[in-house]
Amino acid sequence: MFKIVAGLGENTNIKEAALAIKDFEVELVNCDDALIKAINNPNVDGVIRGSLSASNLIKSLKKANPNRPINRGTYIHSDDYDFLILPVGIDEGQSISDKRILIKQAFEFILKLGKIPKIAILSSGRCNDYNRNPNVDLSLKESEDLEKIINEDLSSDVKFNEIDYTVKNYYILIEQAINDKNNIIIAPDGIIGNYIFRILVLLCKWPSYGAVTLGIDEIYIDTSRNQSKEGYIRSLNLAYNLAKMKKNRKL
Repeated sequence: MFKIVAGLGENTNIKEAALAIKDFEVELVNCDDALIKAINNPNVDGVIRGSLSASNLIKSLKKANPNRPINRGTYIHSDDYDFLILPVGIDEGQSISDKRILIKQAFEFILKLGKIPKIAILSSGRCNDYNRNPNVDLSLKESEDLEKIINEDLSSDVKFNEIDYTVKNYYILIEQAINDKNNIIIAPDGIIGNYIFRILVLLCKWPSYGAVTLGIDEIYIDTSRNQSKEGYIRSLNLAYNLAKMKKNRKL
């Protein structure tokens, strides 16, 4: 039977979510050290943050994997499709180099789910907004450079030659990127990505599966401490489904 470990903090919705699960075992722990141990435990199939603060967990993961870039992408469910928004860590996606790695990780995650990657790149303004604000100019230029670089990266990788992926710069038009059903949406930086997550999920109540941790083999989903019971159930089920896919790939 699959085993998922989740953090139990002040928000007891995670406890109610765990009790609602019937298809796999959910173990609740009450400190981030226990979550870290669970991630490194081969007998644990997946870990979710639950309602713990877990402020040191991502730092610990990065420290334990100094040569492996670790990022997070919030996996959101809209009316009729799912998509990743990233970066969402305020210290992630700070350069084009960072975003190249992040996009590759997101690309591979979407492929694992059996979906065709559709990548939307965002910036801080429209394409005709040059010379209005120097910071916006930098963001526009970076988004245009990133679109070109990602297309070059993917087209030169023989693994992806048969995949009908798309890469498009939507500039500031996030609404169009979502309406066009892109499943990878790249924010200008982690701060803006974090705002997008909070507005869509915490304010507008779009269903979220939590923030998937990319760059590690282990399954860790970073959930909000303010999530609903239904939100935690989605995260637990995602961890379970990812664990099943991981096991099947090894068979």
